[in-house]
Amino acid sequence: MAIDRKTLILEAAAQSFAQFGYKATTMDLVSKIANVGKGTIYTFFKTKEELFEEILGKAFAELQSIMCEGTKQDAAFSDNLFNVLDSILDFRSDHELAVKLSQEVRDIGTVQALEGIRRMEQFALDFLKQQLERAIDNGEVKPCNPAIAAFMIFRLYIGLTSDWNKLSEPLSKDEIKQNMLSFIAYGIVADPVK
Repeated sequence: MAIDRKTLILEAAAQSFAQFGYKATTMDLVSKIANVGKGTIYTFFKTKEELFEEILGKAFAELQSIMCEGTKQDAAFSDNLFNVLDSILDFRSDHELAVKLSQEVRDIGTVQALEGIRRMEQFALDFLKQQLERAIDNGEVKPCNPAIAAFMIFRLYIGLTSDWNKLSEPLSKDEIKQNMLSFIAYGIVADPVK
């Protein structure tokens, strides 16, 4: 049986980026982990950036699969929304590459790691935007700018699940859901200005 060297390289690169981050990963390190010559890597990938793009693409595919699993055709928009938001949060905290890139951004500020995290977030925002567009078309959500609404919902959720914990006692998932629903569905202004 022939060895699929490209698969070996991709597995080694995924392991290296997840363990050591973008900055510390080198083609030498990937070749050692994959147990192939460095020249073999260059037959498939011209640069570390190209290899990183391939690994990011696989992470995006995993994220999309997880988000799609969170949406059910017969479920209410709000149920799907919280399922998707929970899956995004779980991905950000459990996926080794996402965790390592976040650490690298915080500790070193590597541009490529920051760009990788930004693109993962944009990928999630695009998915939320599509869900909002569908909900608007189905009459479950009032007409609005779905890109802005997706951004606001995503940031509110991240704020309540992460940033709030730095200031106060962490909220349960139910408390987060109830507070978000209060803002999204009802707002907080008693008598909105027309």
